[in-house]
Amino acid sequence: MSVDLDFPKQIGVNSQTARALLNKDWPQYDIQELDVTFAGGTTNAIGDESGTNNPYTMFTVTGTVELSIIAICTTTLTGVSSTVEVGTAITTAGLIAQTTGTDIDVNEIWHDTAPDASVELTSVVLRSIVSDDVILTVGTADVTAGVIKFIVKWAPISSDGNVVAV
Repeated sequence: MSVDLDFPKQIGVNSQTARALLNKDWPQYDIQELDVTFAGGTTNAIGDESGTNNPYTMFTVTGTVELSIIAICTTTLTGVSSTVEVGTAITTAGLIAQTTGTDIDVNEIWHDTAPDASVELTSVVLRSIVSDDVILTVGTADVTAGVIKFIVKWAPISSDGNVVAV
């Protein structure tokens, strides 16, 4: 099957982005990784629910991109009644739903409200169109300890599309 790259050009998409859009394995333009260490017992640290780092900007996004985010816990989260979510300023749980922090344990893949496995089907990884920075929001109480590795696979949609780990 041949791919007609003229159609995307007609709607203002450059050929690099057209290839990404027409590729079933998209996004594959780039990968960014970020380890987030929670220390919410310290004022204004990541995890401090009422601190200046909440929400915490994890990835800056310029233009419009398509991205998938994978979160793997490398140190179990602690913090009684704490909740965490990943999204944007407008949709704070738009990428990963709000989850009780203490439910996220070492080696678990966090992608929904019930992280419970170290093996997940690739179908659980959402592909989203994003035009704002990716943020982590702590709600209800501090996340006092723990580490999550965030891996973002992304591709530009607009000519100025870009993702950078903070």
